[in-house]
Amino acid sequence: MNKLISFAVIGSLSIGAMAQDSETSYKMRVLLNDGSSEFYKTSDVKQVDFVEDEGQEQKITAFLAGTDETKDGPLRTVTDQNVAGGGNLLTYPKTLSTDPLKKHPVVIWGPGGGTEPGAYMGMLNRLASQGFVVFALQESPGGGDRMIAAINWLEQQNNDPNSKFYNKLLLDRVGASGHSMGGLESEQAVIKDKRVVTAFLNNSGDRAHEAMSKVPQEKTFCIVYGQGGMERPNAYADYNNPGVKVPACLIKMSGGQGNECASDYNGAPMECGWGHGSGSWSGMACTVAWMRWHIGGESFRRADFIGPNAKYMNGPIVGEMGYWRGVNKNWDNFVDFEF
Repeated sequence: MNKLISFAVIGSLSIGAMAQDSETSYKMRVLLNDGSSEFYKTSDVKQVDFVEDEGQEQKITAFLAGTDETKDGPLRTVTDQNVAGGGNLLTYPKTLSTDPLKKHPVVIWGPGGGTEPGAYMGMLNRLASQGFVVFALQESPGGGDRMIAAINWLEQQNNDPNSKFYNKLLLDRVGASGHSMGGLESEQAVIKDKRVVTAFLNNSGDRAHEAMSKVPQEKTFCIVYGQGGMERPNAYADYNNPGVKVPACLIKMSGGQGNECASDYNGAPMECGWGHGSGSWSGMACTVAWMRWHIGGESFRRADFIGPNAKYMNGPIVGEMGYWRGVNKNWDNFVDFEF
């Protein structure tokens, strides 16, 4: 609360123990720290107030570059190898923000089983070129602990005055994403860690069909799957678990040139087309747009995912064959995060 000290000005006000008599006209002099002075006629001054200056609230926002999720952004990127004592990769803008009020949003990426993180450089560079710092795990066991450890390591870097990331990272709103087993890793991370506010699964879904129902209510969730991908039954069943109460999307990449064919629960072949690797490569724009929305604070991107004209619910896959076909639920009471 501001403290206010007031002085009423009656007749002539003299500052600095000056003598006053009826034949002399006085002005009020304000002496500034730089040695200059400002003068005011005492006859023009009604009251002098001394107000405690508590300073204006400083608002920290996300550092984002470019606007088009279907293309790499304008920033040059760097990838550090073998970070945090393992075969992890760290991809980030070569020139980091110098504005203390604009910090880099963070995404933790999990590779698919048996796949090295370097196989996803297209995704990592796309995110980093638009302002994100992306920590890609060496492997994804699926329990979320590797992603949580990665966030802990980034927090150490953010707090270390000797680190290039000192005070440059947004770590209270982290995004988790990954492919296949990496999707399961991100699913568990959003369940277990309060810093992770959203999970985006590429070609994945809980094999027990129940993990999404355990996601805390204040968080969000999305799964992208290939029309012919082997992950399709798990993605579909995880999303459609009746216990799912969080705002969620389920998006199919339909058509495409793939020759994979999904099977139903009885093993009978269903549709063929985009397969198990589609989301992380040809469909990467969807992940980027989601992260710009949920951890970058771009609330206008809600229209890309929610509503009859949302391009990721019913629109072409830009630069590729096929279409996005999606469903969503539990968004009526969701309030978009804005910095």
